Amino acid sequence: MPKQTFLNLPEEKRKVIVNAAIDEFAEYGLENASTNRIVAHSGIAKGSFYQYFEDKQDVFVYLLTVLEKEKLEYFKGKHPPSMNLDTFQYFRWMIKTGMEFNSAYPRLVQAISRVMFGESLYYRNFASVRERSIQGLRAMITQAIERGEVDPSVDVDLAVMIMETWTNAISTYIINEGMKQKDIMKWVRSAKVQERIDKMLYVMEYGLRKTESQFEASV
Repeated sequence: MPKQTFLNLPEEKRKVIVNAAIDEFAEYGLENASTNRIVAHSGIAKGSFYQYFEDKQDVFVYLLTVLEKEKLEYFKGKHPPSMNLDTFQYFRWMIKTGMEFNSAYPRLVQAISRVMFGESLYYRNFASVRERSIQGLRAMITQAIERGEVDPSVDVDLAVMIMETWTNAISTYIINEGMKQKDIMKWVRSAKVQERIDKMLYVMEYGLRKTESQFEASV
């Protein structure tokens, strides 16, 4: 986490350093990131960098807190369209709201995603971040079983793994494809993208096998 000397800087100067770090991690990841480039693009002395942070991983951990703070603020102003959504409808709403957040902060999300998933640090170095997400998904699945929305014989941990993988895959798709668009928010809200996400979530909810009635009709 940043040292007090960084927190004491004027907000505008902090933003310049943060944006330089975001660009660096988005382009090079964490392992190949260069403090020299961050310093050069920030317009600060290299000695000053180490007065603000321990190292480049310290900067990245700070970006995680920035992302979490921005996401919490973003979701505060968002509400499900109905209080009567079932678990899968609510999950779909969360995914699509998350998509809009990603498109509102594309460079920050791209930087975090490249490091966390591209370098597999999500599973190795930042277990606490992942654990918070897993706990939320586990609670969602457990509640769905209690409501009769999910087969009670389903292994909860396996279901969580599937939902986590699906969520990460959708986020990666949005960032990788969205960064190619002139207007990422317009692209995310387009009927084509919304339909594609709906189809991905449909497969997660219903699986690949035909329903029993479809299967019987085909034999």
